[in-house]
Amino acid sequence: MQVIGHRGAAALAPENTWASFDRALSIGVDAIETDVHSTSDGELVLIHDKNLSRTTDGSGVVHDTPWSVVKEFDAGSWFSADYAGARVPLLRETLAHYGKRTHLVLEVKQRGIELRVLDMVRDMGLLAQVTFSSFFFSIVHNLKTHAPTAKVGSLTIDAKPETTQRVLDAGLDQICPPAPFLSRELVTAWKAVGLEVRAWGVKDPDMMRAAIDAGVDGMTVDFPHLLLAAVGRPANFSNHG
Repeated sequence: MQVIGHRGAAALAPENTWASFDRALSIGVDAIETDVHSTSDGELVLIHDKNLSRTTDGSGVVHDTPWSVVKEFDAGSWFSADYAGARVPLLRETLAHYGKRTHLVLEVKQRGIELRVLDMVRDMGLLAQVTFSSFFFSIVHNLKTHAPTAKVGSLTIDAKPETTQRVLDAGLDQICPPAPFLSRELVTAWKAVGLEVRAWGVKDPDMMRAAIDAGVDGMTVDFPHLLLAAVGRPANFSNHG
């Protein structure tokens, strides 16, 4: 079971900040998931929403805002005063800082930037350290076409047979279904055709335990410490700062 910290450890620190990534690593996750957008001047940044207002003290749309502005926003105070001054990270700097230390799951949130993300990862020699994913099927298809050896997963909003077939036809490695839709039968069928299964949308410990029982290969969770405990790998809280 791969324990993947969702946006770092989003229940414990401000999502998609280095503070959150450090917290996730300190408690023992296997991988960190994060989200990629582009600023107006082409800098690849890690933020979930297309708007800046929920997780920073700024406003506006990420892809309409230059990096010189985005980099000044506080991305931590909304979570807790303890994290005041946290910043929106650059993908490039994050790959350099964490790429050799853990596996990174990069969810591409914006159409048209996926090949820039891929080129950056490849140029830094980190293709084996990264899994790419997106809810936009055109993005994951494009990534797999341009990098057949890359690990690529399709984030789905359902578990329909035609969705599975599309993932298989594109030669993708993972199917990433919503946790509430999972069953042992579905997961077994996906694995039988060679797909890894990574669950998302794990809202609470009950849903987490249900996904474990269904036999998924991994899941992204805001509370990785609880998932670690559930799979018999108690989290290490001795070094979170």
